[in-house]
Amino acid sequence: MPRFYYDTGYDFTYPEDGVKGVYVTGHSAGGARFEELLNLMDNTDLNSMVIDIKEDHGNLTFQPTEDMDVPDIGTNMIGDPKAMMDKLDEHDVYPIARIVVFKDTVLAENKPEWSFQDNGKVWKNGASEAFVNPYVKEVWDYNVNIAKEAAKMGFKEIQFDYVRFPEGFETRDEKLDYSRGEFGEEGNNIDQRVTAVTSFVEYARKELQQEFDVDVSVDIFGYSATLEEAPGIGQNFSKIANNVDVISSMIYPSHWTPYFGIDKPDLHPYELTREYAKVENEVLDQLDQPPVSRPWIQDFTASWLGSGNYQTYGVEEVEAQIRALNDSGIDEFLLWDASNSYTKGVDYTP
Repeated sequence: MPRFYYDTGYDFTYPEDGVKGVYVTGHSAGGARFEELLNLMDNTDLNSMVIDIKEDHGNLTFQPTEDMDVPDIGTNMIGDPKAMMDKLDEHDVYPIARIVVFKDTVLAENKPEWSFQDNGKVWKNGASEAFVNPYVKEVWDYNVNIAKEAAKMGFKEIQFDYVRFPEGFETRDEKLDYSRGEFGEEGNNIDQRVTAVTSFVEYARKELQQEFDVDVSVDIFGYSATLEEAPGIGQNFSKIANNVDVISSMIYPSHWTPYFGIDKPDLHPYELTREYAKVENEVLDQLDQPPVSRPWIQDFTASWLGSGNYQTYGVEEVEAQIRALNDSGIDEFLLWDASNSYTKGVDYTP
């Protein structure tokens, strides 16, 4: 019996050669840079945009209409979402909605009981960012409802980011005040965190795909694939991969300490990417129905690493990462640059 999905009025199709995309902030999607990015799509083999719909602070990047089932957290970054979607359709750009889940200062401050508290105040990390509690199912629905509205707008994929506990949570899990709900009944602290994070992903995908013809993807730390599980943040690569259509590891060379026998990974983009891909391929090969692998790669210069530890990233360095993925049987990728200023002249099918 055929499934009937919500009709968005758009006819976006999955790119034949796989997704080759870029990250786009709300400001870029709603501003002058959007035309530059469309030109980049038109004149290269890039074909997809990952657009912020709920950004890192916890705000929506557009003002929702009255009929949308979302809280009052809209901004004017994207002044006319429909015009944006029409442009993506016109230029044959595959649209992916990025939704930041558990890093959410706005929600934590509005609902402190859904966050982690320290002496009666919302706990924040060193960057003054608050997280909401993955054990709280109201937080799940809060984000899934936003994802459903993104699907109604016409996005063909929902990409969940920050699907995790705060970094280093294992050092403060017994010090902060928060509820573990039904997850506190079995296993140790690490097991409980992994179960909560995995269960959210499973729930979100099921909820979305009952009603919408969308894929679900998750961003995940690259090192998660190299461990049985990342103990503090609750990410188990295999368990998350089992519950998504696409897995996007963030494998920027600059973000690794010495690893895979590579002392300064930022200086060796091909080697780092190739070594990571070997590990990921082994993990995914063990799954009955592995998701598409679509890593995030680096198109920025990590000068904060200090002299001798970084290099300027340009055409050669970006192509080296793509070539390493291709040599490993991985045909899809996403480029990250926080300012959305992507390197010109790159061959995206080297």
